[in-house]
Amino acid sequence: MSAKSKPSVKKVVLAYSGGLDTSIIVPWLRENYGCEVIAFCADIGQGDEDLRGLEQKALRSGASHFVLRDVKEEFARDYLFPLLRSGAVYERKYLLGTSIARPLIARHLVDVAHEFQADAVAHGATGKGNDQVRFEVTVMALDPRLKIIAPWREWHIRSREQAIAYAQERNIPVTATVKSIYSRDWNLWHLSHEGGPLEDPWNEPEESMYQITTSPENAPDEPEYIEIEFESGTPVAVNGERLSPATLIQRLNAIGATHGIGRADLVENRLVGMKSRGVYETPGGTILVHAHRELESLTLDRDTMHFKDMLAIRYAELVYYGLWFSPLREALDAFFAATQGPVTGTVRLKLYKGNIIVAGRQSPFSLYREDFATFGEEDVYDQSHAEGFIRLFGLPLKVRALNNLPVAGLDLPQPDYSRFKRD
Repeated sequence: MSAKSKPSVKKVVLAYSGGLDTSIIVPWLRENYGCEVIAFCADIGQGDEDLRGLEQKALRSGASHFVLRDVKEEFARDYLFPLLRSGAVYERKYLLGTSIARPLIARHLVDVAHEFQADAVAHGATGKGNDQVRFEVTVMALDPRLKIIAPWREWHIRSREQAIAYAQERNIPVTATVKSIYSRDWNLWHLSHEGGPLEDPWNEPEESMYQITTSPENAPDEPEYIEIEFESGTPVAVNGERLSPATLIQRLNAIGATHGIGRADLVENRLVGMKSRGVYETPGGTILVHAHRELESLTLDRDTMHFKDMLAIRYAELVYYGLWFSPLREALDAFFAATQGPVTGTVRLKLYKGNIIVAGRQSPFSLYREDFATFGEEDVYDQSHAEGFIRLFGLPLKVRALNNLPVAGLDLPQPDYSRFKRD
């Protein structure tokens, strides 16, 4: 972008993580826009180590203010649990850990911009990825008056190696190195890994890459049983102990990580049109998704479950595409909420070397009845009635077959419709 086409910006709020990209964006904004920079960071469960020293680092990089907000409980309650109740999974594997966090961060980014009376916001998403869409669409939905700056679409830095060199020239400390080049995103729900050796989908992930989960081979030789209690589709307790939403997820993260639960290696279709490869660690989320599905299998009727599964695919797309603040997502949430009333009860799981094995499920609203399902003698279901049901159920196929006669080995007459003609 030429200097003439740059918008006039006085004050910008940057979505700041302290990682490589946002670390160099602070001085870049000052150098290229001559504006004041406020660094905003959302604590969404990325860990104290990632947050330690962040304020000093932002200010030393040239930010005028640093704002940190703890939004872990909001993240779990208002974003992750609705996602869980929907059953949404993107492209069969991805539990949407990064995708679901972006609208929350962007919402607070807009709020901080209002607080500081800023006229612009900025983010560190690349011009090839999904996050640029998620951040900017959310800002557009919440305050279209704000200008948006995306340095990766403007500057001449085209690799992480060049970004590291840019930081070193300005004495900005970064943890990324040319040797260890993974791009990671960590929050309460998951840890993602991209880049480096993973860019070749033939390469098996190095064990040293994983930061949360124990390898299944090194997981305990004895399984661990856990019980998760749900109320109307929302998890409320682990092993009988009621926990806040964020604490519950953290507890399951620790348990699942010990047993190597939640690793996913995925070549996915990005919104911008290209494929990318990501490896995800989602221990607690994987446990919750399994438990929730098991409870739904017990409490939802067939038609509701099957229709819900179809809508879950669309919901996953909306989340992945960054359309959280959209009318369709809100409407789908209303549908999902209507299905979750009976999804109340307890699920018992056995965790063993990367596997989640259901060990039991119970609910006061269970639709399962042994006396209905048994093959033994009972009064509820007369098996002879099945014959008439099958005849009616298969009638369309029978009519289709008759209309396609003759069939090999059969010589049946064609139907005569003349007797039905009007005079």
